[in-house]
Amino acid sequence: MTAAQQIEEKFASGEFTYKTAREIARLLGVTQKSEREAVNRVLRSLEEEGAIVRDEKNRYVLPAALGLYKGVLRGNERGFAFLVREEGDLFIPHRSLHGAMHGDTVFARCVGGERGDEGEVYSIVSRGYSEIVGTYFKEKKGGYVQPDERRFFNDVRVAGSKVRAYSGEKVLIKILNYPEGGEPVGEITEVLGQSGDLSCEEDAIIRSKNLAEEFPHKVLAEAKRVSAEKVEVGGRRDFRDRLIITIDGDDSRDFDDAVEVWREGKYYRLGVHIADVTHYVSRGRALDTEAYKRGTSVYFPDRVLPMLPEELSNGICSLNEGEDRCTLSCLMKIDEKGKVKDSEIVTGVIRSSARMTYKNVAAILEGDRELSEKYEFLLPMLEEMRQLAEILMKKRKSRGSIDLDVKEAAVTVQDGAVSVKEYERTVAHKIIEEFMILANETVAEFMERFEMPFIYRVHEKPSEEKAESFKAYLSELGVKANFHADNVRPGEYGKILDKLEGGPLFHVVNRVMLRSMSKARYSAENSGHFGLASSCYCHFTSPIRRYPDLLVHRLVKMVLDGRAAEAADTFSRFVYGAALSCSESERRADEAERDVDELYKTWYMREHLGETFSAVVSGVTSFGVFAELPNTIEGLIRIENLPKDDYVFVEQRFLLRGLSHSFKIGDPIQIKVAAADIGTRKCEFVLADEN
Repeated sequence: MTAAQQIEEKFASGEFTYKTAREIARLLGVTQKSEREAVNRVLRSLEEEGAIVRDEKNRYVLPAALGLYKGVLRGNERGFAFLVREEGDLFIPHRSLHGAMHGDTVFARCVGGERGDEGEVYSIVSRGYSEIVGTYFKEKKGGYVQPDERRFFNDVRVAGSKVRAYSGEKVLIKILNYPEGGEPVGEITEVLGQSGDLSCEEDAIIRSKNLAEEFPHKVLAEAKRVSAEKVEVGGRRDFRDRLIITIDGDDSRDFDDAVEVWREGKYYRLGVHIADVTHYVSRGRALDTEAYKRGTSVYFPDRVLPMLPEELSNGICSLNEGEDRCTLSCLMKIDEKGKVKDSEIVTGVIRSSARMTYKNVAAILEGDRELSEKYEFLLPMLEEMRQLAEILMKKRKSRGSIDLDVKEAAVTVQDGAVSVKEYERTVAHKIIEEFMILANETVAEFMERFEMPFIYRVHEKPSEEKAESFKAYLSELGVKANFHADNVRPGEYGKILDKLEGGPLFHVVNRVMLRSMSKARYSAENSGHFGLASSCYCHFTSPIRRYPDLLVHRLVKMVLDGRAAEAADTFSRFVYGAALSCSESERRADEAERDVDELYKTWYMREHLGETFSAVVSGVTSFGVFAELPNTIEGLIRIENLPKDDYVFVEQRFLLRGLSHSFKIGDPIQIKVAAADIGTRKCEFVLADEN
């Protein structure tokens, strides 16, 4: 046991609670100066980790004893922030931040508020930003950088500069210090380019989200070494003679999952084979540390920032056609009602028989003659896959699972030309989606039986406030909603969509329903998944691109190897920190992907200034309405550009109402493109027909 662990145990037992460093050294029997310094170093280290804190009398104590919550601050450009935590977000007004900023890891305490969810920062554990991207503005004496990350609500004063920058240029600034009660101070280390340039703006987004672009040399060296290992069956199950395929997008290069289906009497046999990344990524080594830090791969129209180096993500871990690959496989026996009657999780080796795409599988199932002849050997299995997916879909729907049909954009770049279309979801997408959902549930249920430390994918039910607003909106549309806002059941939401499917209100209600729901996250505690109406769910199927899946694999394999007690001892605390870290990494990646997509959409719309399009009202505010084009591009129509009227914003009903005109979500309108601002990544529209 290390010195840090011994000291932590004594804090846990209460022996060191409310003791100063000097008192702790005396209790340990430490008298020599060098030994006291060693104890001080351990205490400082534990304090930096957030394992202990100091009170106002400089005494050390466990955070829980002071009623403190540890989490990451998510700022708002208006100056307040939220503490992201397991128990639900804590609102922190500007006056209670005490110098903390967006991205910082802090301890905060709850201080009341109307709903008991207001807090104040007690101490800053670590700063979220050591560097930040923004636009430089020169002044008579020095200058400042206005961060692109709008939630980082302070400008950074420029104390000096390693490189010369001009006003209006995008720069990277290294933060040197955070003066108490003042603006951060830093020095410019790199000029990214001129604001408004597409590549410069994209680079700025990537840097502003603290996304890692290059792998450290140590990580690349380890990737090269482990990827050279020969794949051997050993104690694994040999699946190489089975008909197993991958189904992915046309431009996919990393293949996490492969599937197989066959009939066995009245049962279906489904095999979901997932890349065994943990065979190559050992806990605590350079690859694992870097993967945890990144948390997820991030996908942009012109590039990918992978969680793992290419030797693994596109190489030895990717389930490439015709190549032997290690897997962690979930084998399920399913009856004709979609119930899993038996399951088994094993390590295996597969050899993918075909690299299929969503487009080709959908075409084959729709009767494409040429492709059907080319893949004749797959036809029976593809048909059985469709049958099984339909059964699983029906079962999931019967338990109340909500299938939102929200438009997504497909932004592509070909020879420098940007294209924006609505993303097409085919029957092949639905097949893979159903198989992955079932595998994720089966693995989560398997691990829950062992009462092991684990990382679940959870999705809380809507808050009473948001559910009430949604219900009022439905009432405004004339849609009857029977649910109770204080305890919504997923099936009640699902029935609303079923009732509206095929009608003009379907997509509108989809959009507003999504806004009423919580965001899914990772948690060490299983609280179920509202959207899927699942009591037990995890992410298991994408360990090449998501760290939670990799961690789930590690825990499952330890149980399979008879090391459950070791796993419980090793990971009982780790999973709580990992859940928060992975949720934050996912959120940051989602924001970066969305911002870059918005950048490309805005760039695309610069070619369509003055053109007229059909659109629907997608959002309503006190300052105007948002309209969405069929390809998902959205723009604002300012209230001063609407027909003259005395407008009142009715927030609960998503309505902007005047004496003669009104606008609500879902209204069809004709718009003209008025502006496309690359700097803000926003488009502005005007009404093409004021009638």
